[in-house]
Amino acid sequence: MQKRTPRILLLFLLIMKKFMAVVEYDGTNYHGWQLQKDLPTIQGSIEAALGRILKVPTRVHGAGRTDAGVHAVSQVAHFSADWAHSLAELRTGCNALLPADIVVRYLDRAADDFHARHSARSKTYQYQVLNVPLRSPVQRLYAWHIPYQLEVSLMNVAASYLIGSHDFAAFGSATDGTPSTIREVLEARWDIAVNEGITRFSIRATGFLRYMVRSIVGTIIMVGKGKITPKEFRDILVSCDRSRSGPTGPPHGLCLVSVDYDDFLICNGNFTTMTTSKT
Repeated sequence: MQKRTPRILLLFLLIMKKFMAVVEYDGTNYHGWQLQKDLPTIQGSIEAALGRILKVPTRVHGAGRTDAGVHAVSQVAHFSADWAHSLAELRTGCNALLPADIVVRYLDRAADDFHARHSARSKTYQYQVLNVPLRSPVQRLYAWHIPYQLEVSLMNVAASYLIGSHDFAAFGSATDGTPSTIREVLEARWDIAVNEGITRFSIRATGFLRYMVRSIVGTIIMVGKGKITPKEFRDILVSCDRSRSGPTGPPHGLCLVSVDYDDFLICNGNFTTMTTSKT
């Protein structure tokens, strides 16, 4: 005989509403997004704040599982809650309980079938390299300091080989629930902010392997230093051999900057409705 769902549980599910939040955080003091026992994480901090407000344990799901020390200006998350007051009150209450290095920038109701991770079409990460002779105390937590001149034009040639659908096993490992190491990269490029001394790598893809962006950055830096050629970088990509890639870039240079959905884009913490079709 099929077990019937208790009536009180059905009533509880009916009054629950789904919410979407855009979260910005400095990942320096955290062991990544995902919950870890007895360790500070972004997810754990948000769930603790919501638990105090809602008086019940509340699970929060993120669009990207950023690693320890990685930052975000546009992490998207969703959760379900029985909340009868205004969105502004919920966001204000949550921010009042969160530490200074985490903030909910945007909060809204979400469709019942919305999922922060599974509904995303693509995500964009940026990696910052401080490419000047002297280190910067201000940038030390947000950029990888490389005092040697980099050949950015060659680095962009190497980055062009990333575009398209490839097996990225040479640059990372599969994530939980997605055993395949094949991902599609939509954009990848290096830009120079001359006045800031920053060389910035931007990469947009339908999904990422664990450590993928940082491993790609570390290997392309070898191209910029003249240790390998762009063609040798391509050979590493095609080899699917993790042992052939370069050093993994430190986490503090990496930041999640945007998440793209069918009907809207979250970029630099801002919500934008999409009014034109996407390719």
